[in-house]
Amino acid sequence: MKDLAGLMKQAQEMQKKMAEAQARLDTLEVEGAAGAGLIKVTMTAKGEPRAVKIDPSVIDASEPEIMEDLILAAMADAKRKADEASQKVLGEVTSGMGLPGGMGIPGFGG
Repeated sequence: MKDLAGLMKQAQEMQKKMAEAQARLDTLEVEGAAGAGLIKVTMTAKGEPRAVKIDPSVIDASEPEIMEDLILAAMADAKRKADEASQKVLGEVTSGMGLPGGMGIPGFGG
């Protein structure tokens, strides 16, 4: 029974650490950029957009497609960085637990 009690305690600790990690992901922000920084998108590590900054030099009413493409590129860059940050934070929760990498669980390095 000692093993079961230890396992339960470990599960409770992991649950607490996971809740703390999720809270960090809500506030951790990343920035994606495109067009040499002319368009910037800020989002949380959970992928929630927070801000868009557009350099006025990009605004050309005769070619809106250029700005549209740059915004999409900046969003994709921010999303990639958000995913990396999320994997790092969630990986910290599982490190040292003796779990195999990945385990097929999204956000756990696999």
